[in-house]
Amino acid sequence: MKRGYFITLEGPDGVGKTTQIARLFNAVQKMGLHALQTREPGGTAIGDAVRQILLNPDYSRMTTLTEALLYAASRAQLVQEVIKPALLDGKVVLCDRFIDSSLAYQVFAGGLDFDFVWYTNRAAVTDCLPDRTFILNLDPQVGLQRRGKTLADRMEQKPLAYHQRVQKGFLAIAERFPERIIVIDANRPVESIFSEIWSYLEPALASLR
Repeated sequence: MKRGYFITLEGPDGVGKTTQIARLFNAVQKMGLHALQTREPGGTAIGDAVRQILLNPDYSRMTTLTEALLYAASRAQLVQEVIKPALLDGKVVLCDRFIDSSLAYQVFAGGLDFDFVWYTNRAAVTDCLPDRTFILNLDPQVGLQRRGKTLADRMEQKPLAYHQRVQKGFLAIAERFPERIIVIDANRPVESIFSEIWSYLEPALASLR
């Protein structure tokens, strides 16, 4: 039985997940709790190697099925090597992307079957699911403009229509799992976004002290 608290941040590219996770990490530490931040794909030596394959623009012919299985493989390693041990140690885990990204990108944008991707990933993470997920919602065009075109990875190089399907996918996932997911308007100042996220998390985390 896990004793910590598992938080994931999701959303299309360029919404500011990394910035918010850094702020949350500091806020959790100030509460006197131990926190760990990680990301997907990656977070382990094996996961980082898989990340290099997944995001390499040279692999533009990668099929969506290959993509989904590689993400699940990286996720399985991250859960077993990093996330589960941290939760069992009572830590607050902050992860930049998790299962919901596979659903948004490979199902809603990529066309794979929802149940196939969902149950494949449930098996990969041995049902280690987030306690709370925040989806940062932003117009995909704005997000991609924030990222810029310099050194865009394989996923970022996909057409705007693809990223628009990703955004719609995230919103559909939020409707499917309302007990876990909260949608946050990311078209606001960084501090305003953080304050709203923290208003949900602080009461939940207080019980861990």
